[in-house]
Amino acid sequence: MVRTQIQLTEEQAAKLKRIAAERGVSMAEVIREAVDTIPDRDDRAERLARALAVARRGFRDRDGATDVSVRHDDYLAEAYSE
Repeated sequence: MVRTQIQLTEEQAAKLKRIAAERGVSMAEVIREAVDTIPDRDDRAERLARALAVARRGFRDRDGATDVSVRHDDYLAEAYSE
């Protein structure tokens, strides 16, 4: 592990202490968990690619129009369940 020093506002420090106490872990553990939840560039790129793939999937009618605007939630749910 790497030792580091950060500065927090009074409100942030109080919130951090409360969360750590509620979970029964150290403040450092709460910070590590928070950092792990931040998506990196690769995650964002992958999510964008998946979203664009979903947008291209819609059923096309005879005129070439898709139903993505109507069924976008269904398509997203399907894509994220894969």
